[in-house]
Amino acid sequence: MEYRRAGEVPTLETRSDAEASVDKQIRYKEITECLKEFGDMTAKECAVVMMRKGYIPTSERNFTAPRLTEMSKKGIVEPIGKKKCEFSGKTVAVYSLRRA
Repeated sequence: MEYRRAGEVPTLETRSDAEASVDKQIRYKEITECLKEFGDMTAKECAVVMMRKGYIPTSERNFTAPRLTEMSKKGIVEPIGKKKCEFSGKTVAVYSLRRA
């Protein structure tokens, strides 16, 4: 185990390492494919579909939520509404592919 020095924030380094390990272009393509095939979805629903297709190891929404946010900023998808998540019971955004 490495110990941190005073003033260091280990989570900034590990977060950056984790983000660098993701091929975002492939993940964007997989999310786009799932939205085309299954229609509008929440981040969790998309993660469940992606896990069933073998794209990701678990149905954890953190595999899709950051990419959906990025894709939304790029104009690829858009949040079109909200609904109660069947998995968490929380109100969450529903995403759709933007119509060109």
